Amino acid sequence: MTTNALPVAKPVNPNFSSGPCAKRPGWTLEALGDAPLGRSHRAKVGKAKLKLAIDLTREVLDIPADYRIGIVPASDTGAVEMALWSLLGARPVDLLAWESFGEGWVTDVVKQLKLKDARTLKAGYGELPDLGAVNFDHDVVFTWNGTTSGVRVPNADWIKEDRTGLTICDATSAAFAQDLDWSKLDVVTFSWQKVLGGEGGHGMLILSPRAVERLETYVPAWPLPKIFRMTKGGKLIDGIFEGETINTPSMLCVEDYLDALGWAKALGGGKGLRARSDANFKVLADWVAKTPWVDFLAKDAATRSNTSVCLVVADPDVTALAPDAQAAFAKAIAGALEKAKVAYDIGAYRDAPAGLRIWAGATVEASDLDALTPWLDWAYAEAKAGLKQAA
Repeated sequence: MTTNALPVAKPVNPNFSSGPCAKRPGWTLEALGDAPLGRSHRAKVGKAKLKLAIDLTREVLDIPADYRIGIVPASDTGAVEMALWSLLGARPVDLLAWESFGEGWVTDVVKQLKLKDARTLKAGYGELPDLGAVNFDHDVVFTWNGTTSGVRVPNADWIKEDRTGLTICDATSAAFAQDLDWSKLDVVTFSWQKVLGGEGGHGMLILSPRAVERLETYVPAWPLPKIFRMTKGGKLIDGIFEGETINTPSMLCVEDYLDALGWAKALGGGKGLRARSDANFKVLADWVAKTPWVDFLAKDAATRSNTSVCLVVADPDVTALAPDAQAAFAKAIAGALEKAKVAYDIGAYRDAPAGLRIWAGATVEASDLDALTPWLDWAYAEAKAGLKQAA
């Protein structure tokens, strides 16, 4: 039973999930009409489309000319795994983890690759580990933006210019929305589905000259599956970084990525995309500032993500509850919004503290977030009324 007045307007697009993410404004299936379906990706038309995707990625993200860009299988996860299995082991490694995906890379390195000379620097949800403790004579593995905690590194100032190790950065929910300092990054990975709302299954792997040198001078002690191999005879396989993909890509997904990149270019490239994400975050930040029952999971304002915005219920009546009851309260808010067809899939990630997670990347409209906030208040009031009834 409704216990408080329904807000007047609903978001036009209720897709605020952090994956799959909202399509660009105005997207229709007809936008993909030029996809060369049924054709080989090794044919002229397929290679041209894949090369265009690489070239537009470089242009939109301002990637240096001497960095290599490859389209690889298995989304961002596949790109990160290729980097870890192909590059690590030459030096000690520092692993940074402050949320679930960073923890996943720790597991891969420590339990799967079984590297003995690996050091983990950890922090709880809502915080960053001590960036000043990182040893840049080691290889360093980190996520730029923690999708499940809403915590990002504030910038790249903590990374040394004169490092001897490689920096391997999972940037899947940061690329296109946050300012990546390429001079500080040797390996960068991301997927198409995050800030640009592309389809899943394909990853991007970007290598600095230093990373290429490592690939050409170091052979890991373990066997590499074919899908991970980037060198032959001690030399980089250039074709991978010219659109000759290791496995068969979906040309429909490639066309969708090209459409998103064209939209991004029309906005002014990376700068325009970052401005949209920042404006979206500001809508939520302004609402949080005036709303007593909610707060950011990220403690430090400088580390708050402008894409995957993670919130916690700050109402003392709720924070006094047992953890399971707090989780149920947050789920009640998300469930009420989904039932009202106002916001889909905005519950906190399963391993994160109880709360809400609202995607605010560039494909989301600020007007939709503005329309969402009264509904968040409404759903909270509904859940609070239910809590009082149960008591």
